[in-house]
Amino acid sequence: MTFKKKHFLILIVLIAITLVTGCSQTTKKPTPANQIRVTYQLQKNGDQIAKKSVHVKKNSTVLAGLKKAWTVKLQKGMVTQIGSHKQNAKKNVYWTYKVNGKTVKKGVQQQKVKNKDKITFNLNRYKEK
Repeated sequence: MTFKKKHFLILIVLIAITLVTGCSQTTKKPTPANQIRVTYQLQKNGDQIAKKSVHVKKNSTVLAGLKKAWTVKLQKGMVTQIGSHKQNAKKNVYWTYKVNGKTVKKGVQQQKVKNKDKITFNLNRYKEK
């Protein structure tokens, strides 16, 4: 092979490598200005069973993000099932939730979420005082 052919072959290989690596890189889409990110964690008796982060519109409720992450069933405004995890009223096992580690007095349909909120749902036995 001549000197020129070797350089041409090296150039072609470098261009091919550049094109392959350049095309395989993915770019992360920016979050629209009206969207926020909220993280949901599911627990059973205090142990984590699932965790997901979702994007929702600003001023969304806890329920909106929860429904985006899992299938949810409600009864009289109360969460009775998230995914395959159901409450059991006969055994006093219910879903409760906290926002950023704090107990909330509002239901999931009224409580608004903010950017970077951490919502924790816990399926646990209710103990009467």
